[in-house]
Amino acid sequence: MSESWMAYGKCVDESPDTFFPSDGIGVEVARKICQECLVQEACLAYALCNRIKHGVWGGSSERQRRRMLRQAAA
Repeated sequence: MSESWMAYGKCVDESPDTFFPSDGIGVEVARKICQECLVQEACLAYALCNRIKHGVWGGSSERQRRRMLRQAAA
């Protein structure tokens, strides 16, 4: 999967710490940024394909991605 979409992410100008929060409030802040992003779907697909375990990717938390992967496997 090409990673060229990353240059168009709304997160490009944000601190990486924003997308690797330590609490639920931080997750919500990151998800709000992702909601307005043009490459949200590509970002989520990248995280799922690469089994990225940490951070908010494509507007989804670590827990949400684990759930998606379990459902896809079933």
